[in-house]
Amino acid sequence: MDTTAEVSAREAEVLALLGEHLSNAEISTRLFISVRTVESHVSSLLRKLQATDRRALAQRAAGIARAAAEAESSMATATATSTATATSTATATATAASTTPAPATAAAPTLASVPTPALPQPLTPFVGRTQECAELAELIRTHRQVVAVGPGGVGKTRLALAVAERVAEEFTDGVWFVDLVQVTEPGLVGATVAGALGVGEQPGRALPESVAARLDDRRALLVLDNCEQVRDGVAPFLERLLGACPRLTVLATSRARLMVPFERVYQVPPFSLAGGGESDAVALFASRAAAVGWVPDPAQRERVAEVCGRLDGMALAIELAAARLPTLGLDGITAALSDPLRMLAGGSRADDRHRSVRAALDWSHALLEPSDQMLLRRVSVFVAPFAVTSAAEVTGAEIGLVADGLARLAEQSLLTVTASGGGTTYRAPETIRRYGMERLTTADELADVRLRHLRWCLARAAELAKAGGSDWRARFDAVADDLRAALAWAAEDAEQRADAYRLAQDLAIATFTRQLIGESQRRYEQAAGLADDPAEAAAMLRQAAAVAGCRMRGDDLHRLRLEAADAARRSGDDGGAARDLATAASDAYRFASKFVRALSPEEAAWLIAEAQQLAGGDPAAAAAVALAEAGRMLTESFAVEQQQQSGPDSDPDSSFSSRSDSDSSSTSTSRSDSSARSDSSAIVAATIACAEKAVDLARRTGDPLAESAALDTLAGAQSWAGEAFAATATALRRVALLESVPDTDTPAGTLELIEALGEATEATVGTGDLAAAKRWAGRLADHPLLAEVGHRATAGLLVADALAGDVAEVLAVSDRFLEAWQRSGSPAKSILGPAAAGVAMVHGLRGDQDAQRAWDAVLRQLGSSPWETYGYGAVFDALVLLHRGQAREALERVTPGPDEVWRWVTWTWLHWYVALRAEAAVLAGSPDARDRLAEARAAVAGNPIADALVERAEALLDGDRERVLATASVFDAAGCRYQSARTLVLAGGQDAVRGAAAIAELGLAAMATAATPA
Repeated sequence: MDTTAEVSAREAEVLALLGEHLSNAEISTRLFISVRTVESHVSSLLRKLQATDRRALAQRAAGIARAAAEAESSMATATATSTATATSTATATATAASTTPAPATAAAPTLASVPTPALPQPLTPFVGRTQECAELAELIRTHRQVVAVGPGGVGKTRLALAVAERVAEEFTDGVWFVDLVQVTEPGLVGATVAGALGVGEQPGRALPESVAARLDDRRALLVLDNCEQVRDGVAPFLERLLGACPRLTVLATSRARLMVPFERVYQVPPFSLAGGGESDAVALFASRAAAVGWVPDPAQRERVAEVCGRLDGMALAIELAAARLPTLGLDGITAALSDPLRMLAGGSRADDRHRSVRAALDWSHALLEPSDQMLLRRVSVFVAPFAVTSAAEVTGAEIGLVADGLARLAEQSLLTVTASGGGTTYRAPETIRRYGMERLTTADELADVRLRHLRWCLARAAELAKAGGSDWRARFDAVADDLRAALAWAAEDAEQRADAYRLAQDLAIATFTRQLIGESQRRYEQAAGLADDPAEAAAMLRQAAAVAGCRMRGDDLHRLRLEAADAARRSGDDGGAARDLATAASDAYRFASKFVRALSPEEAAWLIAEAQQLAGGDPAAAAAVALAEAGRMLTESFAVEQQQQSGPDSDPDSSFSSRSDSDSSSTSTSRSDSSARSDSSAIVAATIACAEKAVDLARRTGDPLAESAALDTLAGAQSWAGEAFAATATALRRVALLESVPDTDTPAGTLELIEALGEATEATVGTGDLAAAKRWAGRLADHPLLAEVGHRATAGLLVADALAGDVAEVLAVSDRFLEAWQRSGSPAKSILGPAAAGVAMVHGLRGDQDAQRAWDAVLRQLGSSPWETYGYGAVFDALVLLHRGQAREALERVTPGPDEVWRWVTWTWLHWYVALRAEAAVLAGSPDARDRLAEARAAVAGNPIADALVERAEALLDGDRERVLATASVFDAAGCRYQSARTLVLAGGQDAVRGAAAIAELGLAAMATAATPA
């Protein structure tokens, strides 16, 4: 491995974070660079450090960090020095003798760039195969799906790697290599490919979909190695992937065809024997023999050709024979391949080749000491690289003897060894591992060794279930494939059912912590299926339901709640079943946007009625039923209110065409409106009372997560009623409650916390507490579950920063939002609209019309809605128009009164809307400006920013310059820098000069002003 390769400072930072086993999106968030830039750095590091894959880079980083720590601890200096960071240490170590630092940053690669192929760098040279390389390369150029097929040991992997490297420049968007040898379940193929690409799981999207979005329209080559054991997973994965990615080409290796559409099969032949001593087969033998110090003379090359002929040109068999030269010599190898161990006559040529490898394995095995034979077959149970201590635990041998034995097996090329800062690990090549498993069966040791391996896996899984430590991800990744393999066989063994249940449960916990939430849900469901006790099954299904909620899979959430209810009833727990049924109903109300199929009113009513019957005297069940009833009342009341406001078939735009003549409304209409408002007030009061009852009952149960769910519904009822400050208080109470809970990292706790942080962000934006809004939004942006969906993670932060006038923050965060949104397939989610509108507003204030138009286009893609037209869209548009001095246009944008657009402005935007409406009326010289000011004062009382906006507008109308200036300090205290600077400009005189300078310092265009009101 090249230890003197020059690594830039930025690459060193990326390497350090790879050591933490972060995905590309997580690294981009940490370093504030694009995902594409991260990809470029990872590819460069693979080349410079000659690493095989991301795991190898992670091991290299861990070794560098450990060496740095040891070096620091040994340093004794009188002067206190700052602790070297892992990043700077990685730079110093990787650059070695290099004295010229590379630039600290790198531009994101364009589609025209050619990324370094992320291909493993084999330790031995590639030999021969000129014709095969040309043939396979041509197939890749002319077909999108090529499968290199051949028996184990024929050399499929090395040929595929060589060809991929040769054609890499033709794939301008990259080449990726994915080894599926450790994958034991077809359903994990997509996750394995995602991991190799550095793609994490996105809530609301399956990992295969994330992989497709990542590759999308890229001209790329994906190499999938060792597909045979998971063909049932590879075939559908590739079919969907190739359909979604029209410029992608896939090269797979397998012992058998994949049977996918458009598949082109290339049969990999053995090494050529043509030419005798000058053949490719002899060249391979000579190359591998040279590594152990043997160089054949011309006369010996013919004898080598004879050996290669007996081995039928099979690559693995030739390499095993070459490894034996130091101990056997050519004579010994020839004798070992004499008649008793030669392949049998007859049969197909393919069968002969299989027997050639088997013969080489047989005599290699026969030459081992009995203790080494035992060690080889027993460590074959590991599917992933393993350490000496793990091998000792599973084989039942003394650790010193195991260490010596593993070293001898590695010397004979029966194991591969990897040394890194994290320690030395061993691994049997797949063909040899399978041979070892056969030997386990023959020795009648399979059951015993598997059981030892299962016990080892249970211990590792139990440790991982207790998340903690900076190296947790690395520890999980190192053993995850073995945990899955052990679970796969244990789940099929009736005698191991209890252990399989424990392993599935612990693996579900660990995969959730690792952000593999799709697998976590499956493991919880698997644990439920393995549980002998239906009460335990119900508990696992509830956890699975919570994970489905975190994944934004509402339909799965609902299905699992119902399955949990069934399991609870089978266990005799009617109260638990009542809770599950009621929660299924309330989930449908609380998380409606996560559902594909909306819950019908009839089904919801049935669930609640059934839950009421089963609840009995169970307090938790009573609380769950009360919450479901509150959710139903809120949903139904909101629908009734909408119909009363505009009628079920009316066009909402028609109500807002012109409201200047609203005084001409008929008396009968006024009476009707008055009656409707009276009815509405009664409905509002009843709904809030129902929600408060649910909160009280939940609090009495002592279950903070149940109380959080009830507070969520109460906040919704209060916001719908226009009680913004009450809703904010409830939202903050909910966050404070969850912060006091130690287990918010569980699936149920995570689901509640993410929803609560989003709710608190919106609430505090709505009531003018931007500092709090930024605090809650920042926690949401940093939540690990949202790392792969940066558009969702940063949406609230962008809104708060935009309203505060923190331009630099908006510009930085908006890059993450946009890239993540595009990487997710540019979903049309109207909930993202406020963030996009806020960024567009900032660019409008900056005077960057091109950028503003680009973000307006994003906003249109997100989907227009009345919420955008009459809510946040009106607020952000009015801010830009007022900045440009277009007060009349701003007034037109916010013409409808708050009572007319209540549905779209009640929650976050009511105070902002009415305050800006009042300011626009004053600056536009509207004759009803004082009426609008009075209306606004009553609506925004208690909101510091909206209060100050109204106060400033009234002071402008009164010509009271001192009162205008007094609002600047209010804006400063509220963290609203833009409005503070705007106040100075509006005040005029020398203050206007200071204000203009403050506007420019924020990075905004000069502010135009309308004529000061008389």
